[in-house]
Formats: sequence, structure tokens, C-alpha cells
Amino acid sequence: MKKLQPTTQYKKDYKKYRNNPKKVEALKEVLKMLMSEQPIPAAYKPHMLLGEYKGCMECHIEGDFLLIWIDEETDTIELVRLGSHSELFK
Repeated sequence: MKKLQPTTQYKKDYKKYRNNPKKVEALKEVLKMLMSEQPIPAAYKPHMLLGEYKGCMECHIEGDFLLIWIDEETDTIELVRLGSHSELFK
């Protein structure tokens, strides 16, 4: 099982959503899949990013609620950002 390593920016992003139980529960489901190394279902539209986030993966947790992470070769997944398109891609 992989460990999650949130960045400082991810922690700041999470604070914006922690009082929204629907989004937090949806996020937890995706994080469980990442930790157990299960493939993210196509419904979440997982894909590699280019540009500023080159080397990172992104998925749509629900609608315009996105998670950006780096799945390292080690036993760690770095949680990079969390938020909407307009918040993450300026």
C-alpha cells in the first residue's frame, strides 16, 4: 500500500473543501484507490498533464473538482493540488 505525501499547497487547497462532506467523501474514494494501487476508473478522466504540471496526473473527482498528484516509483504518492480548473490552471 502506498503512502500519501501532501504538499503544502495541497494542504491549503484542502482547507477550502474540508467543510464540504460530499467533496471530501468523493476525494477519500479516489485516495483509497491511489493508496491501494487500483486503476482510477475512466469516469474520473485520469490523464497526464503537460506544461506547468508536466509529469503529474490529474483526475476529475466530481465535475470541476480536480486532484493533481505524482505517483512516484517509490511507495509514495505526492498530492500536489486540489481544486477547480480556474484555481489550478491560471
